[in-house]
Amino acid sequence: MPSPLLAHLDRRVLIVDGSMGATIHSMDLDVEADYLGCENCTEVLLKSRPEVIGEIHESFLAVGADAIETDSFGGARHVLAEFGLEGETFELNRLAGEVARAAADNHATVDRPRFVLGSMGPGTKLITLGQIGWDEMLASYRDQARGLLAGGVDALLIETCQDLLQVKCVVNACLGALDDAGRSAEDVPIMVSVTVETMGTMLLGTSIEAAVAALRGYPIASLGLNCATGPVEMAEHLQYLSRHWDRHVSVIPNAGLPVLHEGRTEFPLGPEPFAEALAVYIRDFGVRVVGGCCGTTPGHIARLVEMVGGVSPGVREIERLPAACTSLYTPTEFRQDTSFLIVGERMNASGSRAFKRLLEGEDWDGIVSLARAQLREGSHVLDLNVDYAGRDNARDAGEVVSRVVRQVDAPLMIDSTQVGTMEAALKRSPGKCIINSANFEDGEAKFDEICRLARVYGAAVVIGSIDEDEENAMARTADRKLEIALRAHERATTVHGLDERDLFFDPLVLPVSTGMESDRRSGLETIEGTRRIAASLPYCQLTCGVSNVSFGLKPAVRVVLNSVYLHELATAGMTSAIVHASKILPLNRIPEDQLRAAMDLLYDRRHESLGGTGLPDGVTDESHYPLQAFIGLFKDGEASTATAVAEKDLSLEERLQSHIVDGEKEGLAATLDEAMGEYPPLAIINDHLLAGMKTVGELFGSGQMQLPFVLQSAEVMKAAVSHLEPHMDKAGGKPRGSIVLATVKGDVHDIGKNLVDIILSNNGYTVHNIGIKQPLHAIIEKWQETGADAIGLSGLLVKSVHVMEENLRELTRLGHSVPVILGGAALSRHYAEGHLREVYDGSLYYGKDAFEGLRFMDLLATGAIGELDTEIGERLAKRANAEKVIAESHAKREASAQQLAAAPSQESTTGAAVSAVSVRSDVATDVAIPSPPFWGSRVVEHVDLDSIYPFINTVALFRGQWQFKKGTLSDE
Repeated sequence: MPSPLLAHLDRRVLIVDGSMGATIHSMDLDVEADYLGCENCTEVLLKSRPEVIGEIHESFLAVGADAIETDSFGGARHVLAEFGLEGETFELNRLAGEVARAAADNHATVDRPRFVLGSMGPGTKLITLGQIGWDEMLASYRDQARGLLAGGVDALLIETCQDLLQVKCVVNACLGALDDAGRSAEDVPIMVSVTVETMGTMLLGTSIEAAVAALRGYPIASLGLNCATGPVEMAEHLQYLSRHWDRHVSVIPNAGLPVLHEGRTEFPLGPEPFAEALAVYIRDFGVRVVGGCCGTTPGHIARLVEMVGGVSPGVREIERLPAACTSLYTPTEFRQDTSFLIVGERMNASGSRAFKRLLEGEDWDGIVSLARAQLREGSHVLDLNVDYAGRDNARDAGEVVSRVVRQVDAPLMIDSTQVGTMEAALKRSPGKCIINSANFEDGEAKFDEICRLARVYGAAVVIGSIDEDEENAMARTADRKLEIALRAHERATTVHGLDERDLFFDPLVLPVSTGMESDRRSGLETIEGTRRIAASLPYCQLTCGVSNVSFGLKPAVRVVLNSVYLHELATAGMTSAIVHASKILPLNRIPEDQLRAAMDLLYDRRHESLGGTGLPDGVTDESHYPLQAFIGLFKDGEASTATAVAEKDLSLEERLQSHIVDGEKEGLAATLDEAMGEYPPLAIINDHLLAGMKTVGELFGSGQMQLPFVLQSAEVMKAAVSHLEPHMDKAGGKPRGSIVLATVKGDVHDIGKNLVDIILSNNGYTVHNIGIKQPLHAIIEKWQETGADAIGLSGLLVKSVHVMEENLRELTRLGHSVPVILGGAALSRHYAEGHLREVYDGSLYYGKDAFEGLRFMDLLATGAIGELDTEIGERLAKRANAEKVIAESHAKREASAQQLAAAPSQESTTGAAVSAVSVRSDVATDVAIPSPPFWGSRVVEHVDLDSIYPFINTVALFRGQWQFKKGTLSDE
């Protein structure tokens, strides 16, 4: 039946008891008589001194607690084994439930039931660190959960979690125990509480964002925080949970940060401030489960009960998070703001000789280095395939994954044809992985088994376009690709309950390079299949192995064909791809003839009589063969590069920009040194290098340049700025002011921020640049530590704007009003000055570039910041007036249209209705129209051109039409 506890939570706040462990340890108990020789094993007291545990429960219930936690924090079998009590796991946990149940029933009334939460602690071994295996941990916690359920608990509370993989394992243990008892998570809710340390992550480095992304697919009734810190330090993480976790949120903190006093650990926060802090979270964040952890006494809970009675839970506005996978540390969204999802393909024993050699030699460190290299090249996710005949693939998968997940911050795509190998990898993967792949080749049985893995391990799934068809198992046509995708979607979502956003459909890339008739349309059918699947299943993802299209061709030829094909697939709706990121070219670097020939090959542009889609423009030879024509453009061993103007023909300014656009470091220092002979360093950055970055941004936005090449350009930009920095004039004298600079949490882009750092530093300001991916608490700590005059927040991604807004709201909630300047490609001036200014109590400004940042600091340092406020006010007023005029104009047009529609029709003499006609203007209509001297076009040859030249707009012609740049040349 539905859980009474959840029904209670829908109506009011649930107040949980305080510290069980600390209370027990404060008592004068004998190691032999009470602990039965098992020192610090509090669970054994359930046998020797159950009345002591019952009295502790009673003390919290008496002051008004709604729920109590069982004395079973260390009751998992593998923990009890350290005391030789593993054989008593079920019995001790049953006793824990019964003792708590009896106490709760003593205080329960019809109007106010009391609940028992079965406490399941983190244990003493971390599974991600290899201290215990998945199967052993699963069995250990399953025994514990079975005992707690037998003891009559109302919910299972997995608490003080430090390891994401342990949470996943224990949730599955609870589900297994519930299934053993013929019950479900709807009858007995599963609650999870993670521990976020003072450094802002779980013990192993997991962010709260990664925890939410990895756990949201499980049937967890509430997610929250407990232990490690006091309530104040939890604010930023609770705010995130409040906005992004779509079920109940809990907070059970310590009584402040622990301090050592006379050799004892003490918790300094008294009942009043403790209760006040939790009341704020109930009101502001809509938290529904509150209580106390270490150091909290019945006095803390009593004050909490009193205070909560007068607080109404805030209404939470849940923002649905984008679908994502995660590493141990951070999430990665499936739909990237600035790219397709790049899945690195180099850790594949079937396709990478380097990886195969490393695997054969069991060079695990070398494999980790290979994984890191793919991240540097721009990969978001790493594909891992250890399938190799003659080796123990399941063992290899476990060995590789256990190392990569700890040392590389990237989610994994587990790629195998063997279910056992997949599961071995998933048992070592704390984050949310992607399983590659499921299909119907062997019918529905194997498909169902892989979907089961996705449920158990919280993974996404790649589904290939393959079914049981004996003659055509691999779908070759767009129709068949869509048909299989729809079938798989139906079964995965309705039978297995998978989130459709976690489904990746692979329409199968087949080679167009074989010359076989059956392969000629493979490229265009996959492009069309992609388009149809994307249109039919818009919330699902699409992925593919791009390099299959060019199988067997020479490397230089493959690079071009793969790059063009990827662009076409992305345009059709492909959201991710398994690629060697450094072997993809942006379209602007592919010669036009090669680009055109690759398109002809992909779209099978042969004569219709040969079965093609029609000859390319300008080709009349009916025997035209696109594959031969494409390959013929490449000389043996010739690498593909775009047709470029020789360097000697480029002006200095053009060479500066080309270094950035092409991501080319070679010769950069010499070009910069030459440029400093004509321009000051800041002018080189502002007028030329940044112009190159703007071109990169335009190419990126139009899809002609992929993310890895943007990163290359960024590296060249960094190198250029570093080369120029020593030559910049530094302001002398004492510092003029100081600022803390940070790229916001979740964003790794720092080019603009670092440029601000350089310019401010060279103008006499002290800059505390704390780097990328900075959580708010770290920014505040640095600001308070340094006493800086302002904070500068930067971020490139769209989601970074949302993070900035959350940071501003939290700064306001904490009572801080430090001046803040925001910058980043996704942020607009109007959004910053219009909307974000309204959510922050302090002064807020927008910095379009580094020089606006300098002006901001100059005005702040001289006390003239009011000038900016005035300018902002004038801008907002002008915009408001413009919007008012537009609104009035729209209203007038609407009123006129309504008047026209409402005007009574006049009956003609024949009875037909005549529509009302608006009054014409008084513009004359009887003006004679002159006849032109001739129609069409004529070529005039007798006009002296010297008399025409003065009328030419040379700027529009040379620069705008011909794209010619003067540079240092004279007018002549």
